[in-house]
Parts: sequence; C-alpha cells; structure tokens
Amino acid sequence: MGILYSEPMCQAAYDDDIHKLKELISADPRNINAQDEGTGDTPIIAACRRGNPRIVKYLLDSNANVSIRNKKQRTCLHYATRRTFSFLDYLMIAILMPILLIGFLILEEKQRKNVKLMEFLLATKVDVNAVDYKGNTGLHYACQRKSQRIIPLLLQRNADVSIQNKNRETPLDIAQKHKFLKIVSMLTKSM
Repeated sequence: MGILYSEPMCQAAYDDDIHKLKELISADPRNINAQDEGTGDTPIIAACRRGNPRIVKYLLDSNANVSIRNKKQRTCLHYATRRTFSFLDYLMIAILMPILLIGFLILEEKQRKNVKLMEFLLATKVDVNAVDYKGNTGLHYACQRKSQRIIPLLLQRNADVSIQNKNRETPLDIAQKHKFLKIVSMLTKSM
C-alpha cells in the first residue's frame, strides 16, 4: 500500500497521474508547491518518493521548488536517493529471472528510472548537501542503499563526503561499515 495524501496535488504526483496533475496545476499554478498537511510533502517530494521520473520532469518544467523541506526536514533529493526496490520488485525479479532474464531487465529498468530521476533533480539548483532531521544527506542514503549509479552523480555535483550525521557517521563511514568496497573507493577518490 502506498501513501495517502490529504493534498490532491501530492496524491496525483505520487500516483503518477499526469492528467490529474495537469488539471490541478491549470486550475491554480500557485499550488505547484502545495504542502501536504500531514507530512509536509510537496508534489515533487511525493513523485520522488514513488520514483516517478515523468512526473518529476513535468513538475520541474512547471517550476516546482526543489528546496522545500517536509516535516522530516527532507527535500526531494533525500527521497530520490532513498529509492530502493520493494519486496514486490524483488519477488517479481526472483520469479522472472529464469525466464529469459526478464527479471534482470526489470531490475535494469528500475535502476535506469532512478538514475533518470536523479539526473533531473541534479540539473536544478537542488542542495546536494542538505541534511534531514537525522543529519543525513542524499549521499548518506545513497551509500546506505549501495546506489553505485547514483553516488557518482552526487559526487560530480560536489556532494560533501565529510558531513557527519547525528550518529557521527560520514557517507564513507557507512560504506566502510557495510563493506561496500566499490563505494568506498569512489568516495576516497573524490576526497
């Protein structure tokens, strides 16, 4: 089950309902950055939570603000870097893997969508070093999730590898703790 928003614009963005989103924006373009009462999410945060690159692109083209934070002090970038595969995704991949590598193609497509989402956001003035209520940056979350395709994109935009979260961990500490050797190498080369 997904998230239920009280803000219709956020719900349309989360549900990947481009037609409803266009209708709502046409009715009142100022609502492009409307925040949900419960979470503080904006439509672009909702789209990033769900991993909807088409909606993110549309919202960015409509001048959505990438710097607005929700009640957890997270921006859309935090959610884009936190994207992982759901249990259902893994189940589909496991079931379909033996059948002509369909599972592998599903995995590749999901990763490609996540990279596209990140590229859209990084083409804006999004703050790659914004910290949330835990002190984590997008780079912290990308390291936790072993996002080897996302980390180089963040590093190209000068993501700071030395920022410590509230547990006094840097992204490098997280990668070392989890023994993500390729990520450790990427991070140390960028220092």
